[in-house]
Order: sequence, then C-alpha cells, then structure tokens
Amino acid sequence: MTQDPKTVTPELPLEDSGMAHAGSVSQPKPRSKLLYIPVVMALLFTGAVVGMYFQPPALRAFFGVTGLQPGAGSDTPIAVAIQKVKSQEVVAVISEGDVVALGRVIPKGDVVSVATPSGAGDARLAELRVKVGQTVAKGDVLAVLDNLSTLENGVATARATIVVREATLAQTTATIRASRDEAQAALDRAEATAKNAQSDMDRVASLFERGVATRADLDQAVATAAEAGRDVERAIATLSRYQNAEATQADIAVAEANLAAARVDLTRAEQMLDSAYVRAPSAGTVLDINARAGERPSGGIIDLGDTSQMTVEAEVYQTLIGRVAIGDPVTVSAEALLQDLTGSVTAIGLEIGRQSITSDDPAANTDARVVDVIVTLDEGSSALAKGFTHLETIVRIDAGRVE
Repeated sequence: MTQDPKTVTPELPLEDSGMAHAGSVSQPKPRSKLLYIPVVMALLFTGAVVGMYFQPPALRAFFGVTGLQPGAGSDTPIAVAIQKVKSQEVVAVISEGDVVALGRVIPKGDVVSVATPSGAGDARLAELRVKVGQTVAKGDVLAVLDNLSTLENGVATARATIVVREATLAQTTATIRASRDEAQAALDRAEATAKNAQSDMDRVASLFERGVATRADLDQAVATAAEAGRDVERAIATLSRYQNAEATQADIAVAEANLAAARVDLTRAEQMLDSAYVRAPSAGTVLDINARAGERPSGGIIDLGDTSQMTVEAEVYQTLIGRVAIGDPVTVSAEALLQDLTGSVTAIGLEIGRQSITSDDPAANTDARVVDVIVTLDEGSSALAKGFTHLETIVRIDAGRVE
C-alpha cells in the first residue's frame, strides 16, 4: 500500500543530533562567590546608618532590653534623636554643649504634704477651713479634728487646778503668818506674867526678911515666878518655829510645788489642745485636699506649695551632669504650656539616684541613674507655670553658656 508522502513523519536521529549539538556549543563558567562580599558589606553598612539615624522601634527596644547606648563604648557618644514632645522621650545631647532631660514643674521648695499633729492619735477630721487655691500664711488653721472638745475640757480642768493650788498656797502662807503672830502674842503675855511673878517674889522676900511674911508665902512666890519663866521659854520655842526660815519654807514649798505642777499640767493641756488644729507650716497655696470631714487621716491631708516662685526639677543622666553648671540658661517646654518657659540652673544635686520621671514609651529606659537639677523660672515664666504643679516637661539646658 502506498503512503502519502505528506503524512509520513520522517524519523530523526534525536540522540545523535543532540550529541552533535552539545558537542558544538561551549558551556558557561560558574560565577565566583567572592563577588557577593562587597555587596553584603554595603548592605550591612547602609542598614547600620539607616538604623542609627531613624532609630526604629525594634532597635530602641533592643537597646532598652540590653541597657546599651549608641556609641557608649567610644569617647564621643552618638546623638540620640529627639522624639516628639507628646511622647516625653528623654534625650541625651541634641548638639554639642546642650543637655536635654525630663523634668516636672514644682513650687519653690517642692510640695509639702501637711499631716495631722503628732498628738492627734486616732482623731478624725471634723472641719476643713480652707479650699483648693486658697493662699494661707504660716500658722493659719487649715483643719480641725474631732478631739477638740475633749482637749478643751482638759485645759479647763488644768486651769481650775491652778486656782485651787494658788488658794492652798495663800492659805498656807496666811496660816503660818497667823500662827507666828499668835506665838508672838503668847510670848509677850508670858513675859508680862513672868515679870509680875518676879516682882511678887521680890516683894514677898523683902517681907519675909522683915518677918512680916511666912516661909510658905515666900515659897509660893518663888514657885509662881519659876512657872512664869518656864512659860516664857515655852513661848519663845513656839515662836522660833515660825521664825525659822527652813521650817516655814517647808510648808510653803509643798504648796508652791503643787502649784508649779498644776501649771505644767496646764501647759501640757494647752499643747494637747493645739494638736486638735492642723496648721500651715509655711506660707503657700493649697494645691489639693486629700481627706474629707469624718475621715481618719492616714497621711498628708493637704498639699501646700509656695507658688509665688515656680521651679522645675530636671533629672539629668549621670554621664551628662558634668556639662551642667550653676547659672546655665534653660528652656522648658510641654504641650500644656502656651509657650516655652525660661529660667536658669540654681542647684545641682550631690547624690546620684534612680530615675523617677519616665516617658510613656514602653521601650524607654526606666532604670537610669540621674542627678536632680533645680531650675528657677523667670518671673514671667513662673506666673505661667503656677497652675501646672507636677506637669511633666522637657528641659533643655544650654550647658556651658552661662549668661
């Protein structure tokens, strides 16, 4: 049977042709791996520069966990980027000579938490005599405790006791004076009687010598004169008891000691009475009230501060405190403030402590070692800040440029 030449597929020698083709084309040489090293190094360098410049959250979290700081191993630390004000992130150095740290606004001398007096015991708060924002002077009564009536009764009792002791002393003095006068009168009477008895004895003796009086009359006169003499001696002894200073002062001293003790009791009662009042330890403004009438205070009941002069307490890293000096100009900023505040460094702490002002960034270092720096605000800035006690701020110190 004859086939159509168009439908017949010729058989090709695939293997032979493939082998022939493979033998005719040269294969490519493998590329060297050393060419990748510069590329990898360039990528690592670029990544390091970008990471240090932009400070991504992952890198900040790494530094926060490990406690490392960029460039801390060198003599010149790497500047840390300033975060937004609302994040309140602590910065180290924004330019050479500038130190920036977190701070808080406080009245001059800080806030005083006024507590109840030491002798108040478990007394409750009966009355508040001030309100928030009120200005008070030193010694003003801020609150009254409910033990006031009891302590007032104690003062009244002590005063009454003094009256009784004074009357007792007066009575003792009067009694001694009357007894002395009575003894003196008795002595005068005894001396007069003795004088008369002596005269009678002399007269009877004269009559006896002339034979007019008997021996019995003479003996009787002598006995009477002798008895009168003994009465005089007895009266002198009695009077001497009241003329002796030691004997007289013994009775008076007891009465005076009782009176002194009563006066001490009155002083103690008056001091206890003062413990019923909560007084202002210094002049200032009432910033907050932490207790209400009927409560038993367990701590400070009123926060008091001198807002006539506001300051800022800044916490500067211990590694940067050497840049700060008294008199350095300072700029203070915060979102709550209408404008930046200005002032100068007036005090630098002598002790390195643990950081107490922290930002709201979860990656922030919360265990830094810092030194407290006090910034006194200018008059205008102080007036603007007087209503922002404990406001968290960012403090920029122009270190080394004292005006």
